Amino acid sequence: MITIKQMETDDEIRGKAYVHWSCWHEAYAGIVSAAYLEKLTLEKCGQMAFQWRDNVLIAKDGERVIGFAGYGESDPDTGELFALYVLKEYRGSGVAQSLMSAAAERLSAYPKIGLWVLKENPRAIRFYEKCGFSATGEEQYLPSAGAAEIRMVLNR
Repeated sequence: MITIKQMETDDEIRGKAYVHWSCWHEAYAGIVSAAYLEKLTLEKCGQMAFQWRDNVLIAKDGERVIGFAGYGESDPDTGELFALYVLKEYRGSGVAQSLMSAAAERLSAYPKIGLWVLKENPRAIRFYEKCGFSATGEEQYLPSAGAAEIRMVLNR
């Protein structure tokens, strides 16, 4: 049974780190620079996960962390979805939608929700469009990753 909950325990934090590492290496090979992915080790993802403990929802299949969403404030009028990742074997299962819904609920005080998504990630862009997000036309280049992102916003 899949559950969505706030990340709390060290085991959950380590599970989130694994999802982060795994998803980047599966989804972004060929999109971001190989050098960037090589530097994004499981250990580095673990360090980031232990530093960023707040405002993280996880999806669990039993005791296994299979996805996560990070959220917070972008500006006083905009909640931000900072990250949304689900392990490859759970894509298309509704887990990402459940994480999105739970994060949107926690951001319900904001009239808008924004996010940045890699421009060369059509699967993610289609998912966000199905969730009601629209591209704003804003774009930024991430030199360290060698890739561009586009801004998407959901107006409520």
